[in-house]
Amino acid sequence: MNQAPTLEQQIEFQIRTSGPMSVATYMGLCLTHPSKGYYKNQDPFGAKGDFITAPEISQMFGELIGFWVVNLWQQMNEPKAFTLLELGPGRGTLMSDVLRVACRAPGFRDALDLRLFETSPALVAEQKARLEAYDPKWLENFEDVGSGPIIMLANEFFDALPIRQFVRKENGWHERQIGLDGDKRVFGLSPTPIPPMSMPPGVADAAIDEILEFCFGGAQLMSRLSQLVSRQGGAMLVIDYGYARTQTGETLQGVRRHAYADVLEAPGEVDLSAHVDFEALASVARQSGLAVQPLQTQGGFLTDMGISHRAAALAGANPNLAPDIRAAEQRLVGADQMGELFKVLCAHSPGLQPSGFGA
Repeated sequence: MNQAPTLEQQIEFQIRTSGPMSVATYMGLCLTHPSKGYYKNQDPFGAKGDFITAPEISQMFGELIGFWVVNLWQQMNEPKAFTLLELGPGRGTLMSDVLRVACRAPGFRDALDLRLFETSPALVAEQKARLEAYDPKWLENFEDVGSGPIIMLANEFFDALPIRQFVRKENGWHERQIGLDGDKRVFGLSPTPIPPMSMPPGVADAAIDEILEFCFGGAQLMSRLSQLVSRQGGAMLVIDYGYARTQTGETLQGVRRHAYADVLEAPGEVDLSAHVDFEALASVARQSGLAVQPLQTQGGFLTDMGISHRAAALAGANPNLAPDIRAAEQRLVGADQMGELFKVLCAHSPGLQPSGFGA
């Protein structure tokens, strides 16, 4: 019996028959191929995986977001039915910590309709086990969230959406593509230029050979979700690594077993991601009628939410773990760790005042 072709072989076949592919097409195949994609077959989280996210570092991260969710629900006059939606819930660690705190508020649990968006069958199984008590439902269509207000959480979700890359040349911008040099995958450029005036104003003065990354899928998804929240009321909290203003520079990276890896090697076995353009996401949200808080760093957000007090309380209750608790706090808020690189975007219905964004 013939074995099914590997993802590497499928990519090579597609390039040989259809020509070089965009970076976005390559990322999409590597991450979400129906049977051989990275997120279809692997649990990437934790010490045994490829990377560790903030919820896996400390329960404090999710607990503080739990307080944030409750505060927002109360500002919305405690609706008797609302949707709490998480995009890319991982192992369910963040949502478990969020709900452990949030469900202490009278009436919150009865009003909760928990919805999750996840593409990995392995992670769905973990989410079911961890969140079963809250009767979660998994979305295939973002419109399947009921008609009530929506509070949406997305931690390290947008960075995994496929990006396109463009390189500035004398005669305009050229899309970066992936082709073959013999049997080896290599980067190249489309011969067709894109006029500079069609690119964002912020990169008008880009130097020759500068790279611009744009996540069309992220912008489209943000538009759909923003329109949903604008229509039904609520808020979106997006936490990810990225930059505050649209800028040039390559950020596409591969990670495997907690170390950087070549993005063109081992398709389906390497996590691929890129920094999030928060200015672009905020612009889309405003176009949908939402108010947008000034962009906050993760360190600033968690500090405003009271992480130092929570760390002190946990350390006091667990003296033997106090050094680990303080180390986790520093990892989450430290400027040289996650505190500055990671940003927090909140888009919401006008009139709400989400906590965590200063006075």
